[in-house]
Amino acid sequence: MTESNRAEAAIDAVSRFLRLVEKRDVDAASKYLAHDVEIVFPGGRRFTDLQTQVESSRGRFQTLTKTFEEFDVVTSGAHLVVYLMGHLSGEDASGRPFGKVRYVDRFVIKDGLISMHWVWNDLAESGVVEPGSGRRLSPGEPNGS
Repeated sequence: MTESNRAEAAIDAVSRFLRLVEKRDVDAASKYLAHDVEIVFPGGRRFTDLQTQVESSRGRFQTLTKTFEEFDVVTSGAHLVVYLMGHLSGEDASGRPFGKVRYVDRFVIKDGLISMHWVWNDLAESGVVEPGSGRRLSPGEPNGS
């Protein structure tokens, strides 16, 4: 497989994985993950399985969608690193819409599976969640609109 084909396959896997997560199809999305996956969200929240990560988001969002704007793929030895930049939109747990919130995801792809997924975003800076905790802000709280 050429490097270009490997990069395309990695982008395809990342894209499919994220769309399945958006649909909360944890079983199908988990098929894209290595058995020893590490998932890290803002605030240092670490997970070793998708089910636990998805459950940690319950109560914070009714919907969350990622707009894919740019993929960068880097070869690092036998594995690939995929960076994805874009914007988040959706509704918080109380139904308040939000949009155009920046994010960057970093995926490490080994043997065709996601072995690491690191997430950075501006949800706290945008007032969608409380800084540091991932807790959603209520109207009237500082930065809670």
